Amino acid sequence: MTSSLNAIAIAPSRRNLLAGAAGLSFAFAFGTAGTDAQAQSGGTLNAYVKIAPDGTITIMAPAPEMGQATNTSLPLIIAEELDADWSRVRVETAPVAAAYNHPVFRAQFVVASLTTRAYWMPLRTAGAQARRVLIDAAAARWNVPATELTTEPGMVVHGPSNRRLSYGEIAGFATVPNPLPEIKPEQLKKPADFRLIGKDVARWDVPAKSTGRATYAIDVRVPNMAHAVIARAPVMDGGPKSHNGDEVRKMPGVIAVVPLAQGVVVVAERVEQAMAGRAALKVEWNAAPASGYDSTAALAKYVADAKDATKQAVVGRKTGEVEPALASAARVVSGEYSTDYAYHAQMEPLTCVASVTADGVEVWTGTQWPTKVQGDAARIAGVPPEKVKVNMQPMGGGYGRRAQTEYASEAVEVSKAIGRPVKLMATREDDVINAHCRPMTAHRIDVGLDASGKVTAWKHRLAADLVVLQVYGQARLDAQKGVDHIVMAHADVPLYDVPHHLAEHVYEDSGVRTAAWRGIGAGPNAFAIEAMVDDLAKLAGQDPVAFRLAFLKDARAKAVIQAVAAMSGWPKAREGASLGVAFSRLGVPQLGESLAAVVAETTLDRASGTIRVSKLWCAVDVGLPVQPRNIRQQVEGSLIWGLSSAIKERITHKNGAVEQHNYTDYPILRMSETPQIEIRIIRSGDIPMPVGELGLASVTPAVSNAILAMTGKRLANAPFTADRVMSALKT
Repeated sequence: MTSSLNAIAIAPSRRNLLAGAAGLSFAFAFGTAGTDAQAQSGGTLNAYVKIAPDGTITIMAPAPEMGQATNTSLPLIIAEELDADWSRVRVETAPVAAAYNHPVFRAQFVVASLTTRAYWMPLRTAGAQARRVLIDAAAARWNVPATELTTEPGMVVHGPSNRRLSYGEIAGFATVPNPLPEIKPEQLKKPADFRLIGKDVARWDVPAKSTGRATYAIDVRVPNMAHAVIARAPVMDGGPKSHNGDEVRKMPGVIAVVPLAQGVVVVAERVEQAMAGRAALKVEWNAAPASGYDSTAALAKYVADAKDATKQAVVGRKTGEVEPALASAARVVSGEYSTDYAYHAQMEPLTCVASVTADGVEVWTGTQWPTKVQGDAARIAGVPPEKVKVNMQPMGGGYGRRAQTEYASEAVEVSKAIGRPVKLMATREDDVINAHCRPMTAHRIDVGLDASGKVTAWKHRLAADLVVLQVYGQARLDAQKGVDHIVMAHADVPLYDVPHHLAEHVYEDSGVRTAAWRGIGAGPNAFAIEAMVDDLAKLAGQDPVAFRLAFLKDARAKAVIQAVAAMSGWPKAREGASLGVAFSRLGVPQLGESLAAVVAETTLDRASGTIRVSKLWCAVDVGLPVQPRNIRQQVEGSLIWGLSSAIKERITHKNGAVEQHNYTDYPILRMSETPQIEIRIIRSGDIPMPVGELGLASVTPAVSNAILAMTGKRLANAPFTADRVMSALKT
């Protein structure tokens, strides 16, 4: 599949530094190999590692934190190569600056579970360079060869004379060379020597979050701050035509009513006054392209478009010649599958505090893309980006929704309009009815078999709205030759033995808001693929696990299937329950992929159509597990998320507007419905692979496959709500 990550390079660039007056400060910039760090950062680099004379080591966490613990794992990588005493390490959130850019995305941007993988080598190099500087400084002080020195946690040691200097002591006298010494990959620690990586360390953010000290955007208060809420256009691009703002301005506490392109904002001194003003606000909205859109009715069109080979489609990935292979196949097996729109359901609704003054802009918000927040704020306020300070607050969940940053831009617009700081807030109802959804998808898979039943061709047509267009814009889509890498994520089957393969995207244009959603397109695509694999196994009269092991050509993939089968006792029968299995991938081929296999123990109330999953087993291959306990926690979260979306979560649109309003009509999995979960982590290498969304994509097909094994009926339309289950049973 054509990748969005064109010309990926994550080799560290030449390093530059700043020396602090008290102690040592090291500065590093990450870019493509050969990129000049000074040029990339505009001549100003912020310190990455700071060592104080008292031995305290401060490490900057460059990535936004949304629950995935990168504010622990990334500093841990530096600390490992630095040979730091972790008990003396303090972590700070890095400011928005080019020195901290994601090595792949060239911006501070957190998506696709690529953070740890992408920063891996640059941060290791950064830590090793800092360690080398400390060794060289100690060697000069003692007048001994640097080759005679080693380090222990927080100490430089000269074995022959039994002398020791703490990092803090060295920080008191050392100067730092410019440029920093070159560190070659072979000079980095051997994985067998890791003290921190691969071990469980406490997450840096847990104490603050568990005691209420963590400051989210909703908690931020600044002097003279007003409060604001927005009545947003219910249909995308249907901005305000007229409103009764003049009447609302007369209400107690209301400061202003500010029309924006996509809504009308009521600003007041207090939250309740702003809410009352919005309740009294009457807006006539402009017609929009999606004004007549009905998603329930549209699903049938999507299914028909995916099936209709004459409908133009954009090729995402192609191997061999699928059409001649299908034409010459002894048999062609076809399947149709679909998924509905889904809401992100992040715990924290969208909030931003902004202050626009003559001196610049300051923003406080949780965002997956702080570089974009900074750039958009600069454009709106008419100031250079360096005049915009973005305070990165922790996020109460992101899952792709906070990769879109309109809520921050709107706060900046309002602050500029009223001339004072403002907190723009969303209620849960606001968040749901203005959802930027995972797109609805319809899949048609045609599989060619030879006379022996061997797969010779695989054609996957996917009909769905575009997501790249709304997240990144037309230029990005054009640069990718029309391939929406978000929608098409893992729509291919490279690990199965398929000589001729085609995955293509039929564009739908509903006009509703879409976004990347946890696991991006991998969830819907893996559902279709793994359901078809089970359908093929059933057709062949084979056990689904045995069929996959014979069909797969990748040793790592086979290992996770074998592991999860052993964990679950497959195929041991369970009274009143059935087992389903599925396999999925996470990542991009250029950087490497994690693998996951899931078995779901599933029960079905045939009288009501209610599905319940009593246990999930999951085996994951993550390459090198940086923090095993955190990996388990991330995978557990992904599995629960996947199960919730498989059996409950559904957004519908009527006349272009979201019909749901809150968790009362958008149900999510409850604690009482959460299954027992068992996870096994497989280490297969010395490089960490993506984790944050791993496992999610396997759950929906595993549940559907379990129902197939139990009833012989295929649940092909997710989520598997009770009415859909009853309909399938009657088919």
